Amino acid sequence: MREKLEALLQEAVTELAAIATEEAFHELRVKYLGRKGALTAIMKGVGALPPAERPLIGQVVNSVRDQLEERFDAALATIRNARKAEKLREERLDVTLPGRRRPLGTKHPITLVREEISEIFAGLGFQVAEGPEIELDYYNFEALNFPKDHPARDMQDTFFIGDNLLLRTHTSPVQIRTMLKHAPPVRIIAPGTVYRCDSDATHSPMFHQIEGLMVDKGITFGDLKGVLTIFVNQYFGRGTGVRLRPSFFPFTEPSAEVDIACVICKGKGCRVCKNSGWLEILGAGMVDPEVYRHVHYDPETISGFAFGMGIERIAMLKYGISDMRLLFENDLRFLSQF
Repeated sequence: MREKLEALLQEAVTELAAIATEEAFHELRVKYLGRKGALTAIMKGVGALPPAERPLIGQVVNSVRDQLEERFDAALATIRNARKAEKLREERLDVTLPGRRRPLGTKHPITLVREEISEIFAGLGFQVAEGPEIELDYYNFEALNFPKDHPARDMQDTFFIGDNLLLRTHTSPVQIRTMLKHAPPVRIIAPGTVYRCDSDATHSPMFHQIEGLMVDKGITFGDLKGVLTIFVNQYFGRGTGVRLRPSFFPFTEPSAEVDIACVICKGKGCRVCKNSGWLEILGAGMVDPEVYRHVHYDPETISGFAFGMGIERIAMLKYGISDMRLLFENDLRFLSQF
């Protein structure tokens, strides 16, 4: 029996050296030290030995069991340390490696154009003014010389919310609100979102405008042309041609459409400018005296001009965009170009 016990110990030590996982370890422990294991099977034969040999064999059994438990405990610690070391290697952070930067977004082309235009007019002394997008009929139309039955209201394609409530069709109401709060001189630009019932390649039901207003004593049409010429030359390049054509707006008189020499063909004529050499970019004019009466200004002592432009129109010219809808589709392949 002593030989069996020594052979069992040697066999267990050999198998124990070959295992690498806790699962295999537990199976091997049950095989040798479990209630139905190999050592238990040998111990059951002790009772069949002569009485004089039992104590000696019992000591050998206890010695073998102690050695096996010690070897198993050591093997388990080795397996767990190896697994821990492997896990640390897998999860190790090399602090000397460069960080993984998340790609930064870019500003929308509409935002870029609005900021650039605003910066130019800020250099000319204009301040930014804002107003609500849900507007009263009075500020959007009536105070701007649009009577209830005025045919010019049909030009606006308005989204009405109620009898006297609507989504503003231009940022001109900001001019009225500003003049009601401040006495002359007034020099503001009003950038913002506006809404009209229109949608195609060159129109959107929601778009952006920047309108400007300068009111003071002695303001003339020459001042209007001078300010707009400075803006065009700073934005589209020095020497860009500017012309004003007679037009009509209910809140300005006289009124004009402002054209610039085509930025694509440099005034030579192309498909974009319909071979005219000119591109319309904004409308402008001297503020109608009737508007001053709504804001309690004296039209006999002060004068001023107003102008307005669509930011999408300017962006399309600046970046060569052929379809306005591209600006609102949120396609990152398109937007990342800016």
